[in-house]
Amino acid sequence: MKGMTIIVKTISSWVKVLIFLFGIYIVLFGHLTPGGGFAGGVILASSYVLLMLAYGREFAEENLSLPVASKLDSVGALLFAAVALCGLCCGAAGFFFNFIQQRWFAGQDRAFDLVSAGTIPLSNIAIGLKVGASLFLIILVLSMFRPDTSTNEKE
Repeated sequence: MKGMTIIVKTISSWVKVLIFLFGIYIVLFGHLTPGGGFAGGVILASSYVLLMLAYGREFAEENLSLPVASKLDSVGALLFAAVALCGLCCGAAGFFFNFIQQRWFAGQDRAFDLVSAGTIPLSNIAIGLKVGASLFLIILVLSMFRPDTSTNEKE
């Protein structure tokens, strides 16, 4: 039997959804509350690590395979670079310029509005995607190199 007991498997399958939703919340509202892309990405990755611990590596790899996680990692990095370059191209003021704030809300006092953050939520989403996929890949690859202790060879 791979993984842990049926009780741990059942509870972890329920808790995984809650952990994943909490990670999405931290990523999306990180510009208003403590948290952000990095903290949310770590929480997102921990939901899949919980599956890996409870069910085994193969089950977690079926839910989020190595090629898909690698593509999500690349998309997060490209999205982060695109937000930075759009600030350079659209704002003409510099790298990571807050082009959303300048273009649509110029001259308006929009402090304390949800959309007053400009490009920060976009950067948080990109960082959360990058960190979550990267940490999952690191732990998945490290678990592949674990020595197999299930076979006991007699000398």
